[in-house]
Amino acid sequence: MENTALLIFEIIGTVAFAASGAIIALNKKMDIFGVMILGLVTAVGGGVLRDLLLGYTPPNMFRNPVYAIVAALVSLLLFSSKIRKAIFKQQKVYDLCLLVMDSIGLGIFTVVGIMVAQNRIVDNPFFLVFLGVITGVGGGIMRDVMAGITPYIFVKHFYATASIIGAVLTVVLWGYFGATISMIIGAVIIVVLRLLAAHFRWSLPKPKD
Repeated sequence: MENTALLIFEIIGTVAFAASGAIIALNKKMDIFGVMILGLVTAVGGGVLRDLLLGYTPPNMFRNPVYAIVAALVSLLLFSSKIRKAIFKQQKVYDLCLLVMDSIGLGIFTVVGIMVAQNRIVDNPFFLVFLGVITGVGGGIMRDVMAGITPYIFVKHFYATASIIGAVLTVVLWGYFGATISMIIGAVIIVVLRLLAAHFRWSLPKPKD
């Protein structure tokens, strides 16, 4: 049951993050190869960092290429002219697509990182939360750096903070409700926080001039 839930979560997260990477690549006028690479890196980058921190080599993306294949296919789909035109027809549509895909990817991969760590017999709560957050934000950081923009984690409203809150909640609930329910609650909380933060313009304090 847990392995099935993990697979479903990872596929959904891969689709969402690959889409967010491809959307940014398209906005940067990259060619089809660049769109595929940015979609792939966004989708699997956080998982690669997590596996390396856990000493699990080679990382899972190389052991099981299904995630890379899904990311590449999603990126190619978004490169098609009809979908590309629909996304970039209005700025609001572009912003909404990026926000929703990025939020879903962040929520799902944060809790997936915790589950993978649990399966590796990690029993340190701080390390579990850290691995969850790294899995959630790692691919996005790589995407933004490769696209030549300041990573969302440092400037966008309530990004890493939402991941941390969801990760802590997932770890706390794990002992009471088990893996699947804890992951669903944690992922939903992260997505809701991100959407609310975008709507109400919640931000962490920044230095004033």
